[in-house]
Amino acid sequence: MLDLIAVLVAIVALVAALGLTGYLALLNSAARKRGVSGNSVATYVRSRWPVAGFTTAGALLAWLLTSGGGFLDVVAILIAAGSGAAAGKALTATMDRYRTDK
Repeated sequence: MLDLIAVLVAIVALVAALGLTGYLALLNSAARKRGVSGNSVATYVRSRWPVAGFTTAGALLAWLLTSGGGFLDVVAILIAAGSGAAAGKALTATMDRYRTDK
């Protein structure tokens, strides 16, 4: 049962981390199309890439640890929960920053 919980938490964390990565990629693409006027967005996106990378790596590591069983499942849950929470918070902050319906 613990193994199933660990896998589910790792998958949710991976989806959140990939969501952040995808959103940053979309912002970066739009900023590049705007040229000079998109420089501030491009600079912000460049500063957020490490967060996206670390959260994705953490979620992938957690998913790999779910195959170990026992204590490693607990470690995988903790890593996945941290990565997922960090990715979700970063995604929310980024979306709030560039939301147009204020």
